[in-house]
Amino acid sequence: MAIRKSKCLLPLAFGTFGLGMTEYVMMGILPDTAESMKVSISTAGNFISFYALGVVFGSILLVILGRTKPLKTILIALVSIFTISNFLSAFAWNYYVLCSLRFIAGLPHGAFFGVGAIVAEKLADKDKKTQAVATMVSGMTIANLAGIPFGTFLSHNFSWRIIFLLIGLFGLFILYSVKKLIPSLKPLPDTGFRGQFKIFKSLAPWLLIIAVIMGNGGIFCWYSYINPLLVTLSGIAPKYISLLMVLAGFGMYIGNIWGGKLSDKFSPSLTAGFIQLTAFVSLILIFLDGSNPLVSVLLMCVCTACLFGVSAPQQILLIKNAKGGEMLGACCSQISFNLGNAIGAYAGGIPIAHNMGYEYTALTGSFFTFFGFLALFYFYFRYKTRGNT
Repeated sequence: MAIRKSKCLLPLAFGTFGLGMTEYVMMGILPDTAESMKVSISTAGNFISFYALGVVFGSILLVILGRTKPLKTILIALVSIFTISNFLSAFAWNYYVLCSLRFIAGLPHGAFFGVGAIVAEKLADKDKKTQAVATMVSGMTIANLAGIPFGTFLSHNFSWRIIFLLIGLFGLFILYSVKKLIPSLKPLPDTGFRGQFKIFKSLAPWLLIIAVIMGNGGIFCWYSYINPLLVTLSGIAPKYISLLMVLAGFGMYIGNIWGGKLSDKFSPSLTAGFIQLTAFVSLILIFLDGSNPLVSVLLMCVCTACLFGVSAPQQILLIKNAKGGEMLGACCSQISFNLGNAIGAYAGGIPIAHNMGYEYTALTGSFFTFFGFLALFYFYFRYKTRGNT
């Protein structure tokens, strides 16, 4: 039975790997797509923005259109959209077409994570629910660890179009694995469209959403500028940055796995809270001693571990504290994650715009992560008697 359940989680991990490739590989191939589409790099940045918009709209559409459908059926539909949009992206003939396809490619992202987390929780043993969600999320961390550097290599040496073609082919494999390995699951109880949004009448989901936005935003204040920080502040040669990004991806993978294990052993909110506190301390230390290359690289790994260490615990908390609106609650994690990314990148750029050193990106981020830590611990002490912490 345990082996069968672990196999059922594989399609979910394959799915998040594909989504991770689709979302993050654009950051490495932006100059290549800009040149191909005959636009500036700053304009090509809209390929990232349109994907993020798709994530938000897709999550809302899921609640409107998919809340009464069987969970496996929803996953098949989402993977189909993912596969077709990536195939078509490989043949995009101009900037506007690629922007449109990036938006469509983003539609299944938050929805897949939301429905996938619910499926993982239902398939998991009672004492391993967060680990099951972490298994799903591990696909995203592996994409950061190995898939994205490989995609960037293909783009630089051959064509960026090959990447989306390969992702589309991989989508067919994901589709097959979902149909083959995930059992049929009943739809969630339908509380109606308005019923889904009743979860926001409680403070608990708001505290968790704030924690996700602040925690991810704080780390992205610093991580958005990791390349110039390592080169300019820490004095690391540019030729080593690609290797260090693989190391950062390894930190994400380890953090995600241990976040799930510790969450099931203790509690999701306590685990996420202590991880947020660790991120806060690490960012302060980067600010104080980021000029030391060894310290900077070590803390980079700690921070990226924290980035994904909170992912599964916070995802499971949002499901548990969204009674009657589980699908919307699960999607809120990815919406909040993307909002945190955008806010963090903007806030981290403020000290740079004022000619302050790159270490101030970490100082700015530390305020965000500390606020996220406070939100999680207030949540724990307020709701610990409910058993959903």
